[in-house]
Amino acid sequence: MTVKELQKLLNLKCLSEGEDRTLEGGFCGDLLSWVMGYGEYGQAWFTIMGNINAIAVAALHDIGCVVICQNSQINEDALSKAKEEGIWVFTTELSVFEAAGKYYQAIK
Repeated sequence: MTVKELQKLLNLKCLSEGEDRTLEGGFCGDLLSWVMGYGEYGQAWFTIMGNINAIAVAALHDIGCVVICQNSQINEDALSKAKEEGIWVFTTELSVFEAAGKYYQAIK
């Protein structure tokens, strides 16, 4: 599944765009040190974290996209950095559980 296909599947609101690419699985988590240790290239990351540190972690692992769930907000510094780095950032009202579950069902 590509990033744009995920956007359509979950009806995600796009805040920052990057290159459309094939996603390589997914990751759920809000503890940034955990994501740094276990997040992998090309994953869709489902989180409620919308700060600059989350974007730095996404860039570090070349995460495929960041899906900010439960209507959580992303601050302006983080959004600016995501745009600069070409990192896809989406928002949704879905919980992390719901968003990741729908994604998992679509790719399994």
